[in-house]
Amino acid sequence: MKTKKEIVSIIDTLKELYPDAECSLNYQKDYELLFSVRLAAQCTDARVNLVTPALFARYPTLEAFAQADVDEVGEYVHSTGFWRAKARDMVAAAKMLVEEYDGKVPDNMEDLLRLPGVGRKTANLILGDIYGKEGYVCDTHCIRITGRLGITDGSKDPVKVEMQLRKCIPPEESNNFCHRMVLHGRAVCMARNPQCGSCPLATLCTYGKTAQGNG
Repeated sequence: MKTKKEIVSIIDTLKELYPDAECSLNYQKDYELLFSVRLAAQCTDARVNLVTPALFARYPTLEAFAQADVDEVGEYVHSTGFWRAKARDMVAAAKMLVEEYDGKVPDNMEDLLRLPGVGRKTANLILGDIYGKEGYVCDTHCIRITGRLGITDGSKDPVKVEMQLRKCIPPEESNNFCHRMVLHGRAVCMARNPQCGSCPLATLCTYGKTAQGNG
């Protein structure tokens, strides 16, 4: 596992590499991000961004989503895969937000997890991006790269990885750190053929030290 000094160096290097640590999903309203994250399950953010403009134009308010026909919503999101479950969750979540939360996406983990289709990854993203709170978003990139770096123990369990990150990544850095994990995972530290030879984090990385010259 990494020392506090090494963690700081990793965070600082990531800031230099990716100064603009932002979510790649396009949205204007809090619930639009919530629904976009749901659509992004087993789908690329780029594909979701192609789908949501028409979806959000058809249902311009949360109330419109709450009253929507699930099958019609499904037609809009069909290309994201698993569209039946996604459409059902969005409509059900919209109804709950309107009926129980005055049309506002909750600002705490407990209430967010009550919403249909919302797990800890989505909840953490909402807390970080919408409310500026700590948000440890453990998606596939974050899980893979923190394991390779040696920040976590290599577990593939998102909850275990989140709990390990909470112990070493400062809360105020958590949201941007996880966004930078995604950017680094797409640009350098891919699942297959990671570019260890050209990675600025290689000297701080457990995997990179062993793979140097072979990546």
